[in-house]
Formats: sequence, C-alpha cells, structure tokens
Amino acid sequence: MIAAFLARRLEETAHLNSAPAPSASVTPIESARRFVCARLGARALPEYPGPLPASLDEAYARQDAAIALWPDRVAGWKVGKIPPGWAEVVGEERLVGPIFAEHVQTQLPDQCLTLPVIDGGFAAVEAEYIFVLGHSAPAGKVDWTPEEAAGCVRELRIGIEFAGSPLATINHLGPAVVVSDFGNNAGLLLGPVIEDWRARSLDSLSCETFVGSRLVGRGGAASISGGPLAALAFALNRCARRGRPLVAGDVVSTGASTGIHDICIGEQARVEFAGGVVLHCVAQRALPRGLLPRDGSPC
Repeated sequence: MIAAFLARRLEETAHLNSAPAPSASVTPIESARRFVCARLGARALPEYPGPLPASLDEAYARQDAAIALWPDRVAGWKVGKIPPGWAEVVGEERLVGPIFAEHVQTQLPDQCLTLPVIDGGFAAVEAEYIFVLGHSAPAGKVDWTPEEAAGCVRELRIGIEFAGSPLATINHLGPAVVVSDFGNNAGLLLGPVIEDWRARSLDSLSCETFVGSRLVGRGGAASISGGPLAALAFALNRCARRGRPLVAGDVVSTGASTGIHDICIGEQARVEFAGGVVLHCVAQRALPRGLLPRDGSPC
C-alpha cells in the first residue's frame, strides 16, 4: 500500500525529485549506516540508499539501527505531523525521531546560534514548543493520554527545531523515509521557559517565523494538532512500544507550529514568540565531523 501511494506521489512530484531510483542491492542495515556516514562526513546523498522502507515499523527498525551507530546519546525526541493522505496510508498521524545531546543548544537572549547545513541536503527551521520531562515514564505503559502526559512535565520552553538530512528529497519520499533518517532532525535550540504554561490558553502561545527579512509562517501552540500535550502523549506511547520509554531530563519538541521553512547556507532565521522573546539562528555549511560510527568501522 505504501509502495503504491509512494509511486503516485513520486509521479506527482517528479519536478521536485530528480534523484535516480534507489539501488535494491543495499540492505536496510547498510542503508542506516550510509545515512550515519553521510551525516558524519557532511556529504549529501543523491538518492535514498537502498530500498525504501515498506512500513513505519520497518522505518523505525532502520532508525534504531542508525541510533546504535551514532556516536552520541539520545537526549530527547522530535515529534512531527504526518501530512493528510500519508497518514491514512501509514496508519499514524505523527512520527518521532531522536535528538542527540550534542545537537541540543541552549539559547541566551540576543544570541545567534548556528545550524550546520549539509550542502546539497535538506535544511529547514521550525518554531517549536518543547517539553522537558521531570519524571521518567514507567516501562511498558503505552496508553498515555495528554492529561497523563502532563504529569511527566517539568517545564515547557520555546525553541527552534533544525530539520536536516543528507537527502534533499526526504520529505517528498514520505513519512517512512523521514522516520528512517532520524525523523529528519539535525538539532534543537532551547529558548526560555514559559512560566505558568498550564494556566495559559493555547491561543496565547503564538509566534511568527522569519527567514531573512521574509515572514514565512504564523502560528503557535494552538496550531499543533490536539495541542503540545497530545504530541507528548504520542511520543510517550510510540517510544514505549519500541522499548525506549522516555526518561527524566528528556526534551520533546512537539511539532512545527508555523510550518516547515527551508533555509539555505548563509541565511538567517528568527522566531518571534508572544511576550517579545526572539530566537535567532544562522545556517552555516556543515563540516566533516572526523568521527566514526559507534561500532568503530570506517565509513
């Protein structure tokens, strides 16, 4: 079903996706390794490395394989909305991807943080509302409601998610492909805590995103389907089903509240949040990391 839907999508977006057909000779594990090596080497991938994942479960298995190879610990999770059309095909409305500790930056007032962009890959910024957990989730609980999820929260922060991948066409190939490459996450900028967030209406948590001098999106916490706590509940449930229950201290970015906004090397972006807080970032060319995958094997 996914393959048939993807074939139609590729035909519809042929003008956006000029990459050649992926090689079927590459195994799923090797596919995960190639994504990891491309990220570590700051190299774009001209095509998806190997056969496309046929389901979300297969995609998460590839994500798990890539997490095992990445030379850093998981510090949290991004939650993304699966677009209408795709959601009916894959059977879920959201997806999750890991956020690694070295990719979490805390932003001070008037500070401009950098986003490393792989030349020829995908890069975008997203205005985010980000939970920091104060309590670990009990292992095996997979039926979280938004109300129960709130009990795990220590604080809610504003921030910016950096969506990035070595594969320029990642979003055109569908949510299973997005899942397989770390959920298309490449970093998280943490801004200030939102005081008394539980007592505030979602409509009061608004923001605008700019790339350069252009206003590219308006929205806020109310733009997130079901609200940020619904996104957190999904992350708690999805991660628990994978044997990865969330733990105290984890950060969870809850979704693109003004949309997904492409950014190019050299461009600056800013998000203006309600209350006058402004977060700034600039896209810079990514450089090779000089690191090997966790298993020590060369790329």
